[in-house]
Amino acid sequence: MDTISFGLVFLELVFGQLDRLPGPGEEVFSDDFAISCGGAVTSATAAADGGVLAGVCTMLGDDLGTHVVTEHCAAAGVSLAPSVQLEGPAAGITVVLNFDGDRGFVTHLPPFAMSARAEMERWRTVLRRERPAWCYLHAGRWVPEFLRDARALGCKIMLDTALGDARDPRERDAVIECAGLADVFVPNAAELLELTGAAGLADAMTAAATWGARVVVTRGAAGALMSGHDGSVTEVPDGVSDVAVRDLTGAGDSFAGAMMAALIGGASITEATVAANAAGSRAVSRLGAVGAVSAEGLDAGWPLSPMAVREVVRSLQAGRGRPPDPPAQLATVEQ
Repeated sequence: MDTISFGLVFLELVFGQLDRLPGPGEEVFSDDFAISCGGAVTSATAAADGGVLAGVCTMLGDDLGTHVVTEHCAAAGVSLAPSVQLEGPAAGITVVLNFDGDRGFVTHLPPFAMSARAEMERWRTVLRRERPAWCYLHAGRWVPEFLRDARALGCKIMLDTALGDARDPRERDAVIECAGLADVFVPNAAELLELTGAAGLADAMTAAATWGARVVVTRGAAGALMSGHDGSVTEVPDGVSDVAVRDLTGAGDSFAGAMMAALIGGASITEATVAANAAGSRAVSRLGAVGAVSAEGLDAGWPLSPMAVREVVRSLQAGRGRPPDPPAQLATVEQ
């Protein structure tokens, strides 16, 4: 397998730009809405779009989110062979609210998602069995040993930081330790500033260059900054498209997936960054990490299907209990 993306997967309910967030007891409306999926599946989808054999190592259950992810992966050519099947809910559920040019999240994680250390052991087993050319994951306190295993096996590592970890003093040291074990580290500009404590991006790039990884920093419409092995910094604006930004969710993961695919295809790091910029532009022009998903038999797309919306509501109401069986249109795709 060329790439494996490690991490959780999510069912996403995505609302387009809101004029404001509701206050207590208030309701606001959005004209733009989509159902999507995200998490580890996002980078794998971008890598598969780049023409490589991409897989996802995650936990799959018998919940609605898993059915959506499974069907999307079948359509996108992403392998779920590295994943494990569990009984009960396994996918997270995220409500994405776009407002003030950014987005916020309300997320529910099932109990399985809390067993980070046990899941990390399974990841290491998958890593030794599959030996992908590249692996992609987010930094964390349990991640360094996995990264050491990957390096020992000759697997290259594309690393990002999870939302909010750069601002959390308890996680910052772990992120920096993980960055030192990666081949390419792909934070956004705000995250790198938080991690380094630098006053400006140039100083932040200089500080991060000492960690050991090649640092490629995403800057939205401005493109990326790329550190060289000699400490130089190169601006890479090419590949960025002038698009209407609908949702930033998944842009960084799409950037990373496209970069891995380009590098596997023989591109230089600069050429791969151009391809990654293009993937990031495509990502922000749609709602949801992989865009709106359409299940078989729903030609107009999920948002127009009352049955699908009812099932999402019932799944949300189920909380930590077992969600209802999905409708017939969402039958699990054979792997």
